[in-house]
Order: sequence, then C-alpha cells, then structure tokens
Amino acid sequence: MWSGPRNISTAMMYAFDNRLDCHATDEPLYANFLMSTGTQHPGAHEVMREYETDLEQVISQLTGPIPRGKTIWYQKHMCHHVMDDSDISWIDGLTNCFLIRDPREVLLSLSKITDSIDLRSTGLPQQIRIMEHVTKESGFIPPILDSKEILENPRALLGELCDSVGINFDHKMLSWEPGPRDCDGVWAEHWYSSVWSSSGFAPPSIREGELSPHLSGVLEEAMPLYQKLREIRVRP
Repeated sequence: MWSGPRNISTAMMYAFDNRLDCHATDEPLYANFLMSTGTQHPGAHEVMREYETDLEQVISQLTGPIPRGKTIWYQKHMCHHVMDDSDISWIDGLTNCFLIRDPREVLLSLSKITDSIDLRSTGLPQQIRIMEHVTKESGFIPPILDSKEILENPRALLGELCDSVGINFDHKMLSWEPGPRDCDGVWAEHWYSSVWSSSGFAPPSIREGELSPHLSGVLEEAMPLYQKLREIRVRP
C-alpha cells in the first residue's frame, strides 16, 4: 500500500494486521530514506539504528517469503521514501495499491510535526511515478482509494479493495483494540497518537487551520497531482 504521510495509512495497516491470515510491516524503507536524505524527523537516529538502512537488503526481504507462514503480507509504504532516481522494478512482483488524501489536510497535519515540508514531502510526485510504472507494467490501473471515502464507508471501500486484489473481506478489519501494536515502528510514539486512541475508522472531520504562504504554494503544486489520482480511484 503506497501512501503519502499523515493519511490513514496506520489505521489501514491496523485493519490488515487484525486479520489472522496477514503479516503487517510498517514503513520498511524509512531507515534508508532518513540515511539517504538526512531528513530531520523525530527519532531519526533511533530509526536508523534499529532498522536496516541498506536498500538492497530491505528489497530482498520485501520480495522474499511472507513472514510467519501467513498468506497475505501488508506492506505499509510511504511514497516519499522512494528516491527519485531509484529502480522500482522490484515492486513488479507485488500487488500494488494506493492511498490518497486531500493535500490540504496532509499539509495541515504534517506541519504540526515537522518544518521540513515541500512538494516531495506530500508523496504525490512519487505516488504518480509509482502508479504510472505499475500501470505500464501490469496493463491496468491499480486500486487507488481516497482516505475520506474509506472513513465515510469503511465496509464498502475495504470490501472493494479486497475484491480488487483477490482476497476475501474480513470483518476483523473494521475494528481493533486501542493502543500500540506489535507491527508499529519505533517512530510510532512520535506519529501514531491519534490512531492509538482509536478502535476503528472514525468518521471524517475537516481539519481546522490556515496554511502558511510557503505551504499554500506547496498545496498549489500538489492539487493537480492529487486530482489526477482521484479521477481514477476506486469509487464507493
């Protein structure tokens, strides 16, 4: 699942992690991204210390056998963790899906945690690149879901997602126990407070606040990319 930041990506991971047939992995490209870019995220040194930073090693793991004898492997990926000049052909053997969110909501949320924000930080340019690669290699448009519509009707959208990737829907995906989960990365304490307090998909709400002039410029660049993806999304 290829997502931008400050989406409902962690809630989606929890939904799949709640399935008995699924192993979930949290942002396995994150440590390499931090090492490659020097981005000053909260807890960055701990992430690079605790997780594999060698990209080839990570890819070898992600394209290998599904851990723990499970039949489904949910890999939660952030699109901005993919370097612009990197070879992404390793994803061709995976079933690739995409999670999008209104970039204004993303920017308002992201600005509460970090000051290092530009168009690339939204993940949208990389999401377009990955989506176009998948479409070219597979010959069809991969599943693209809008987070707001998932929150409005999780049963319908998760059902559509499961159908599109050839797995059965499981009602366990709709709710989970509040608090941390074993699949969480060590960065969870900095980023996951809201999902830790949740027990399922909450109805969407409009985020209040004003964007700075700089972030307004980022939003102007981001909206056409978001709209391009939204036009070909899975519809409820």
